[in-house]
Amino acid sequence: MNGLFSGAAARAALRSANACLAELHDTVGVSGLDAAGTNPGLMAVVDQHAAGVRDSLSADTRPLTAVLLAAYAEGVRDAAFTHGWRPPVGPIIDWSANDWVMTRLLAVCSLARSLPTAN
Repeated sequence: MNGLFSGAAARAALRSANACLAELHDTVGVSGLDAAGTNPGLMAVVDQHAAGVRDSLSADTRPLTAVLLAAYAEGVRDAAFTHGWRPPVGPIIDWSANDWVMTRLLAVCSLARSLPTAN
Protein backbone atom coordinates (compact mmCIF):
# COMPACT_ATOMS: atom_id res chain seq x y z
CA MET A 1 0.00 0.00 0.00
CA ASN A 2 1.31 3.40 -0.96
CA GLY A 3 0.41 6.26 1.39
CA LEU A 4 -2.86 6.48 3.28
CA PHE A 5 -5.00 4.89 0.57
CA SER A 6 -4.29 2.16 -1.89
CA GLY A 7 -4.99 3.05 -5.49
CA ALA A 8 -8.20 1.02 -5.40
CA ALA A 9 -9.45 2.80 -2.26
CA ALA A 10 -8.65 6.21 -3.73
CA ARG A 11 -10.52 5.36 -6.93
CA ALA A 12 -13.51 4.12 -4.91
CA ALA A 13 -13.51 7.32 -2.84
CA LEU A 14 -13.43 9.40 -6.02
CA ARG A 15 -16.30 7.42 -7.58
CA SER A 16 -18.35 7.86 -4.41
CA ALA A 17 -17.59 11.59 -4.29
CA ASN A 18 -18.49 12.08 -7.93
CA ALA A 19 -21.79 10.22 -7.38
CA CYS A 20 -22.56 12.40 -4.35
CA LEU A 21 -21.81 15.60 -6.28
CA ALA A 22 -23.86 14.40 -9.29
CA GLU A 23 -26.85 13.75 -7.03
CA LEU A 24 -26.40 17.15 -5.38
CA HIS A 25 -26.22 18.79 -8.80
CA ASP A 26 -29.40 17.03 -9.92
CA THR A 27 -31.37 17.94 -6.79
CA VAL A 28 -30.00 21.42 -6.04
CA GLY A 29 -27.58 22.59 -8.71
CA VAL A 30 -29.70 22.46 -11.84
CA SER A 31 -32.49 24.73 -10.62
CA GLY A 32 -30.25 26.80 -8.34
CA LEU A 33 -27.58 27.58 -10.91
CA ASP A 34 -30.28 28.42 -13.46
CA ALA A 35 -31.93 30.75 -10.93
CA ALA A 36 -28.59 32.34 -10.02
CA GLY A 37 -27.88 32.89 -13.71
CA THR A 38 -30.92 35.15 -13.97
CA ASN A 39 -30.79 36.69 -10.48
CA PRO A 40 -27.62 38.71 -9.76
CA GLY A 41 -28.53 38.94 -6.07
CA LEU A 42 -28.69 35.18 -5.70
CA MET A 43 -25.46 34.81 -7.66
CA ALA A 44 -23.72 37.23 -5.28
CA VAL A 45 -24.91 35.23 -2.27
CA VAL A 46 -23.80 31.96 -3.88
CA ASP A 47 -20.38 33.50 -4.61
CA GLN A 48 -20.08 34.56 -0.95
CA HIS A 49 -20.97 31.06 0.18
CA ALA A 50 -18.48 29.58 -2.28
CA ALA A 51 -15.77 31.77 -0.75
CA GLY A 52 -16.79 30.48 2.67
CA VAL A 53 -16.58 26.88 1.50
CA ARG A 54 -13.13 27.53 -0.01
CA ASP A 55 -12.00 29.09 3.26
CA SER A 56 -13.38 26.15 5.27
CA LEU A 57 -11.50 23.71 3.06
CA SER A 58 -8.27 25.73 3.04
CA ALA A 59 -8.45 25.96 -0.73
CA ASP A 60 -5.79 28.64 -0.65
CA THR A 61 -3.21 26.03 0.40
CA ARG A 62 -4.54 22.87 -1.25
CA PRO A 63 -6.60 22.29 -4.37
CA LEU A 64 -10.31 21.60 -4.20
CA THR A 65 -11.19 18.04 -5.14
CA ALA A 66 -14.41 16.15 -5.61
CA VAL A 67 -13.68 14.16 -2.45
CA LEU A 68 -13.26 17.32 -0.33
CA LEU A 69 -16.38 18.97 -1.75
CA ALA A 70 -18.54 15.87 -1.37
CA ALA A 71 -17.40 15.36 2.23
CA TYR A 72 -18.11 19.01 2.98
CA ALA A 73 -21.61 18.81 1.46
CA GLU A 74 -22.38 15.65 3.44
CA GLY A 75 -21.17 17.37 6.62
CA VAL A 76 -23.37 20.40 5.99
CA ARG A 77 -26.41 18.19 5.38
CA ASP A 78 -25.73 16.00 8.42
CA ALA A 79 -25.28 19.00 10.72
CA ALA A 80 -28.39 20.66 9.32
CA PHE A 81 -30.50 17.53 9.84
CA THR A 82 -29.17 17.25 13.40
CA HIS A 83 -30.40 20.78 14.07
CA GLY A 84 -33.87 20.16 12.63
CA TRP A 85 -33.44 21.42 9.06
CA ARG A 86 -35.43 19.64 6.38
CA PRO A 87 -35.01 20.06 2.62
CA PRO A 88 -37.75 21.73 0.62
CA VAL A 89 -40.59 19.44 -0.38
CA GLY A 90 -41.55 19.18 -4.02
CA PRO A 91 -39.77 19.51 -7.31
CA ILE A 92 -39.52 23.32 -7.28
CA ILE A 93 -37.10 25.07 -4.93
CA ASP A 94 -37.94 28.61 -3.86
CA TRP A 95 -34.52 30.27 -4.08
CA SER A 96 -35.94 33.51 -2.66
CA ALA A 97 -36.54 31.73 0.69
CA ASN A 98 -32.99 32.56 1.81
CA ASP A 99 -32.28 29.05 3.15
CA TRP A 100 -28.65 29.04 4.36
CA VAL A 101 -28.22 25.29 3.94
CA MET A 102 -29.62 25.21 0.42
CA THR A 103 -27.49 28.19 -0.60
CA ARG A 104 -24.38 26.55 0.89
CA LEU A 105 -25.10 23.34 -1.02
CA LEU A 106 -25.65 25.37 -4.18
CA ALA A 107 -22.24 26.95 -3.62
CA VAL A 108 -20.74 23.45 -3.45
CA CYS A 109 -22.41 22.73 -6.81
CA SER A 110 -20.93 25.89 -8.24
CA LEU A 111 -17.45 24.95 -7.03
CA ALA A 112 -17.81 21.37 -8.25
CA ARG A 113 -18.66 22.67 -11.70
CA SER A 114 -15.21 24.27 -11.85
CA LEU A 115 -13.31 21.06 -11.04
CA PRO A 116 -11.35 19.32 -13.76
CA THR A 117 -13.29 16.32 -15.03
CA ALA A 118 -10.36 13.92 -14.61
CA ASN A 119 -10.26 14.51 -10.84
